[in-house]
Amino acid sequence: MHNLIIDLLKWLTDLGYFGIALGLMVEVIPSEIVLSYGGYMVSQGTITFVGAVIAGTIGGTIAQLFLYWLGYYGGRPFLDKYGKYLLIKKHHIDMSETWFTKYGTGVIFTARFIPVVRHAISIPAGIARMSFAKFTMYTALAIIPWSIFFLYLGVQLGDNWENISSIAGPYTKPIGIIAIMMILLYILYKRANRKNNRTV
Repeated sequence: MHNLIIDLLKWLTDLGYFGIALGLMVEVIPSEIVLSYGGYMVSQGTITFVGAVIAGTIGGTIAQLFLYWLGYYGGRPFLDKYGKYLLIKKHHIDMSETWFTKYGTGVIFTARFIPVVRHAISIPAGIARMSFAKFTMYTALAIIPWSIFFLYLGVQLGDNWENISSIAGPYTKPIGIIAIMMILLYILYKRANRKNNRTV
């Protein structure tokens, strides 16, 4: 399996920027690994860091737009029936739908940094017919720092890029905690606004 992933990565990255974008669009391999390998390529001088960030942002955003459109045009019944064929688990949709209903559109940005919900959150946004422009903006703004982070780690690791999981672990957990704290602050802000509107 390891050799298969390496071969697939090499095939993708032989395509340069398009390969990085494609890797994040399809996400057969986790985005962290694709980006860290992209960082390795930057360290080898094959591609530029800025170009890799742009490719990663475009690919990652398109992947989420696909899920958004599935929710928008297919709705929950379609996803319950066919989601398993797209590797979308029902309990992930349930969780992300709860988050979206509870926390509103602002969660689209912060949820990108939290495991499990970060991909599935796009589905309830589509079902709720969230503004396409707003969804795209929040998604891209979250994917940019995510891409920069893993590309940078890949550059620093160089030939040892395969150790990305063990190196990134201590960083990704605090990022998830910060994201949850941001969601809580967002909730408090929304509640304070509602109270102010009632008193006016």
